[in-house]
Amino acid sequence: MLNRFVRVIILLIISCPVFAQSFRFALLTDLHISDKSPVAKVDLRNAVDEINATAGLAFVIVSGDVTENGDRKSLQMAKNILDNMNIPYYCTSGNHETKWSESGATDFAAIYGSDYFKFEYNGFLFLGFNTGPVIRMADGHIAPQDIDALEHDLKKWGKKRPVIITTHYPLQKGDVDNWYEATDLFRHYNVRAILGGHHHSNKLCTYDGIPAFINRSTLRAKDPAGGYTIFEVTTDSVVAYNRITGSPEIQRRGGYSLHKKYYDTDIAGYERPDYSLNNRYPFVKEVWRQQLGAAIYASPVESDGYVYIGDDIGYFHCLDTKTGKQKWRYKTGKRIVGTAAVSDGKVVFGSADKHIYCLNTSTGELRWDISADEPVLGVPAITGGIVYIGASDGAFRAINLDDGKLLWVFNGVKGYIETRPLIYSNTVIFGAWDNNLYALRKTDGELLWKWNGDHTRMHFSPAAVWPVATEGKVFITAPDRFMTAIDIQSGQNIWRTGQSMVRETIGLSGDSLRVFSKTMNDSIVCFSAKSNNAEKLWATFVGYGYEFAPSMPQEKDGVIFGSAMTGELFAVESETGKLLWRKKVSNSLINTVYPLSRNSCIYSCSDGSVALLVQDTGLM
Repeated sequence: MLNRFVRVIILLIISCPVFAQSFRFALLTDLHISDKSPVAKVDLRNAVDEINATAGLAFVIVSGDVTENGDRKSLQMAKNILDNMNIPYYCTSGNHETKWSESGATDFAAIYGSDYFKFEYNGFLFLGFNTGPVIRMADGHIAPQDIDALEHDLKKWGKKRPVIITTHYPLQKGDVDNWYEATDLFRHYNVRAILGGHHHSNKLCTYDGIPAFINRSTLRAKDPAGGYTIFEVTTDSVVAYNRITGSPEIQRRGGYSLHKKYYDTDIAGYERPDYSLNNRYPFVKEVWRQQLGAAIYASPVESDGYVYIGDDIGYFHCLDTKTGKQKWRYKTGKRIVGTAAVSDGKVVFGSADKHIYCLNTSTGELRWDISADEPVLGVPAITGGIVYIGASDGAFRAINLDDGKLLWVFNGVKGYIETRPLIYSNTVIFGAWDNNLYALRKTDGELLWKWNGDHTRMHFSPAAVWPVATEGKVFITAPDRFMTAIDIQSGQNIWRTGQSMVRETIGLSGDSLRVFSKTMNDSIVCFSAKSNNAEKLWATFVGYGYEFAPSMPQEKDGVIFGSAMTGELFAVESETGKLLWRKKVSNSLINTVYPLSRNSCIYSCSDGSVALLVQDTGLM
C-alpha cells in the first residue's frame, strides 16, 4: 500500500512543473555597436562592468542588434566587450546583423558560434533564435529550418517543463510575418515568457496570449546613461527590472506567474493571415508548389523547361518547370541569396562560402568555380559569353562563361554588392552598400563615373535595386524614396522625383517606353522612359499594404508581374495600369517574380517555397 502511495506521489511530481531555487539573469539588447558610435561602446562597457559588479547574476542573454551595420569589424568589437563578462552570455542576432551584412549574415555565427542557442538552467530550457530578415528588406521572418529546430528541441524537452524563449523581433503581426508559426508551436508547450527587444522600450505584452517582455536598449538615447534589464525567476514568477547604469536602484517593471495558465492550444480569437482576396480571382491557380525545406531569398530563373534557384542553407536546385519535381541539387558551403543567371547550358551563381559557381544545367556538375576573398551575394548578368558579378570583397569581376577565366577585376568598391548589374551598350552599372552607383567600361572594367545622390549614410545606398536603362538614361530607386533618371554618359541627374514614395524597385517595359516601381503604400506607378522630365503616366492602387521589399516589377508580353513582402503577387497591364489580378500565396516575402508568359510566372518565397502560377483565361 505504501509503495503504491509513493509511486503516485512520484508520478505527480514528474507530471507537474517543479521550479528550483530562485535565480537572476541580465538581458542586453539593441547595442548597435559601430566604429562611428563611441557612445554605444561606452554604454555597453558600462553595462558589462556593472553586471560584473552585481552579485548573484547567473548569465546574460543578448537579444540582437548587437551592431549597427552587421559588419565583421563591429561584430568583433562588440564581442571583445561582451567577452569581459565574468559570467556566461548567450547571443542571437537582430535585423541589423541580417539585413545589412557583407557576409550574408554568416559572420555572426562564425564569431559568436551560432545565432540559435539553447541551454538549461535550474529546470528551465532557454531557447534563442534569429527572426531575420536575411539581406532583403522586409518584416522579420522565422526560417523553416529554425521552426524545425525549435520543434525538435521542444519535443525533446517535453510539454510540462518550463521554457523561456528569446528573439529580437516581437512575435507579433507587423514585426514578424510568420509569427503565428512560432506561437502555434509554443502553445503546445510550457512557455513561460518570450524575451526580446527591437522597439527600444520596456513593455509587458502577450503574443497570441503567451506572456512576453519587450526590453529597453542598452543605449542611453537622450538620457544621461544607458541601461539594461534584470530578470528574477522565483518559485512562483518571472519578474523584470529596469536597471540604469550608474544608479544603485532598480525599477520593477512587472512580471508573470509561473503557475497561472495564460493560454491553451485553441487559437480562436487570434488574428491569422486572410486569404479571402483569392476568391475575387479564382482564375489564377497554383499548378505546383515545391517546399525546399529552407528559407529562400533568391529569385527563380527559368530556361529550357527547368527552374534554377538557391536556398538559405546552401543548396542550389534544379526543378522541372511543368511539375516542380527536383532534377538535381548542388551543395555549397553557405547560404545562397543571389539570383542565378543561365546561358548556353550553364548556370552561374554566387554563395556566401566565397565562391562563384558555374554548373552544367543538365546534370548539375561543376564546370568551374572562382574563389573570392569574401562572400558572393551579388546576382550575375551574362551577355556575349561573359559573366559580370560583384562580391563583398570590394571587387567586381568579368569572367569568361565557357572556362571561368578571369577577364578583368574592378577593385574600387568600398561596400558589398548584392544587386544584379545592368549591361547597357558598352557600360556595366551596379550599386553597392557604400552609397555609390558605379559605371564601368564593359571591355576592361575602367571606372567611368560614380553617383551617390549626395548621401553620406550607407543605408541610403542604391544597392538593392536592379538598374534598368533606355534612351541613354539609367533608372534607379533607392532607400531615399526617390526615382532617379541618370545620364549614362556623364553620371549626372536628368530628373529626380520623390512624388510617389518608391523604394528599391524598378522595371522597364518591353518596348522601353515606360519605367515602373512599387510605391510603399499599396500602389504601382509608371513614368515615361523617354521624357527628360519626371512624367507620370499612371498609378494603380493594388492593395498589398505597406511595402518596402526590394522585389522588382517584371514585364512580359505587356503584363507587369509584381510581388510584396505580404506574400502577395499581382499583375498589371503595362500600357494602361489596369489591375488584372492579385493572389495571396503566403504571409512572407515573395522575391522578384520570373514571368514565363503574360499568363504564367514562377515565384519563390522566404517561407521556402517555389511555385508555378497560371492564369486560366477560360475562367475569366
